[in-house]
Amino acid sequence: MSAESAIGGEAVALSDRVPVVDVARLVGELVPPPRFDGVRFETYVPDPAQPSQSAAVTALRAFAQSLGTPEAGARKRWFRREPDAPPGPAGVYLDGGYGVGKTHLLASLWHATPAPPERKAFGTFVELTNLVGALGFQHAVQALQGHRLVCIDEFELDDPGDTVLVSTLLGRLAAAGVRLAATSNTLPGKLGEGRFAAADFMREIQGLSARFRSLRIDGDDYRHRGLPEAPAPYTDQQVTAAAESNGSAALDDFGALTAHLATVHPSRYGALCDGIGAVFLRGVQPVADQATALRLVVLADRFYDREIPVMASGVPFDRLFTDELLAGGYRKKYFRAVSRLTSLARDAERLSGAGGAR
Repeated sequence: MSAESAIGGEAVALSDRVPVVDVARLVGELVPPPRFDGVRFETYVPDPAQPSQSAAVTALRAFAQSLGTPEAGARKRWFRREPDAPPGPAGVYLDGGYGVGKTHLLASLWHATPAPPERKAFGTFVELTNLVGALGFQHAVQALQGHRLVCIDEFELDDPGDTVLVSTLLGRLAAAGVRLAATSNTLPGKLGEGRFAAADFMREIQGLSARFRSLRIDGDDYRHRGLPEAPAPYTDQQVTAAAESNGSAALDDFGALTAHLATVHPSRYGALCDGIGAVFLRGVQPVADQATALRLVVLADRFYDREIPVMASGVPFDRLFTDELLAGGYRKKYFRAVSRLTSLARDAERLSGAGGAR
């Protein structure tokens, strides 16, 4: 069945949905996710204890101002006989830990850039690789080379093939005059080791490294500041009752959902969430299979982008991935997913019918 809306009806099951997504939607959705529709530099609240946060805002404001309409600038120089302005960096890279507001700042840069929405793009690393897979490399270059700005959130360095693919794409775009901005996470255990993530990023993009200015953003995960760790899970009965009392709800057994995700391309996980206002999961269990875990990472990103609260029974989300996975090569992804699901689990505490002892 298609990804029909759950609004006004009984709870649907994500595991029953088979969404279809065309190329036009993939390109058209390269904008900041709904969670970041209203963010601006003015709404970012720097931590007074972390001066790098205020410094990053200042630098990004200046970068946005440098991205004025090139056509207007050309006309001004033509009539006034003024020399070209000295070129600034072709890209900025935001290096920092989880939850310090990098995506907020990246989306603010997108909003502040003086260009129409169709001339700037914002997407995650995964969304960009999915776009290349859907369009083909040359067509992806053609679709983006007329942009003033391309923002890549969560640039990932753990898949060499995808990293080289995206690095090559960014090189072609930079050569066409497109300005670039990217974020990536520093592992919690690496925060004291200087520019660990920045060094990895610069090495992986090789020839592009000279075009990027690296901005370090220090700080604690804002989603955890002054808050407890992952909320205790609910019972199966509480989850079911809450789902039945909420409109636009999706109710799934965790095992059925993870099995279904294997049959849906990750580029369609956003469409899987169409019309869903809250997700209810029964029987969450630790995941040891890497392929299953990576699919859950993408789904967690789509939930988070759309601000969909998640109420669950079973194990708490900080135990979703096994210790072996958290120590492996994709641990950055898993830490991000745990952070985001924990935030969404807190959001679920306000849902009606969710009261009572766990």
